[in-house]
Amino acid sequence: MLNERVICAGFGGQGVMLMGQLISYAGMLEGKEVSWLPSYGPEMRGGTANCSVMISERPIGSPVITDDATVAIVMNLPSLDKFQPDVQAGGKLLINSSLIEKKASRSDIVAYYVPANEIANELGNSRVANMVMLGAFLELTKTVTVESVLKALAKTFGESKGHLMAVNEEALKKGAEAIK
Repeated sequence: MLNERVICAGFGGQGVMLMGQLISYAGMLEGKEVSWLPSYGPEMRGGTANCSVMISERPIGSPVITDDATVAIVMNLPSLDKFQPDVQAGGKLLINSSLIEKKASRSDIVAYYVPANEIANELGNSRVANMVMLGAFLELTKTVTVESVLKALAKTFGESKGHLMAVNEEALKKGAEAIK
C-alpha cells in the first residue's frame, strides 16, 4: 500500500517548493491521493523553506508530518539538522552532498548522498539541482513516474519556460543515475 510522507527542505530559491509541487501534481495525474503543505521562513530568498508532501492510495487525514516521514530530501545543512529526526526508522534521507559535508547521524535510516549542485553545474544550469534531487527520489521510491513529473513540470512552466524542459529532464536522469 502506497503511503509516502516526504519532507523537502532547503533555502528559499533552491526549488524545494517546486519539488514538492511536482510530486503532488504527478500523484494527482496518476489518480493518487495527495497533499502539499508549504512552510516558509520569515526571510524572502535565502531564508528557510520546506514542504510536506503525502502521496497515498487512501484518503489523507492530515497533511502534517511530525516524526514519521518516509523520506526527507534536504538541500542544506540547517535542513539536515532540523529534519533528520523526523524520518521514521527504516526511512530514507537524501542529502545534497554538494552543500552538506556532514553525514547522517542516525544508523536506523538509509542516507543517500547526491552531489546535486555539481551535477547541475555540469549540465550548465545551477538552478536544476532540485531536479537532480527529485530524480534521485523518483529512482529510490517509484512513488510517481518520471513521465508524470514531466507532464506536471510542463503545466507548471507553461509555454514561456518550455525551453527549460530538456535540461530539467536531463537533471532528473542524472539524479537517478547518481544513486544507482
